[in-house]
Amino acid sequence: MNTDRIVGAGKELKGEAKKQAGDLTGNPELKDEGRADKAEGKVDKVVGKVKDILRGDK
Repeated sequence: MNTDRIVGAGKELKGEAKKQAGDLTGNPELKDEGRADKAEGKVDKVVGKVKDILRGDK
């Protein structure tokens, strides 16, 4: 497992927290930021997974 996957997971968690905070406070900008962070985290995780596959790791 490489750092891209770890960073991606962190961004996903941060994004979900922001999204939930936006829901609770009724702040659509914060909610949208959370969605964007979460999507960015998912992309980072996929990039990390591809790198691992190319290196022969799982």
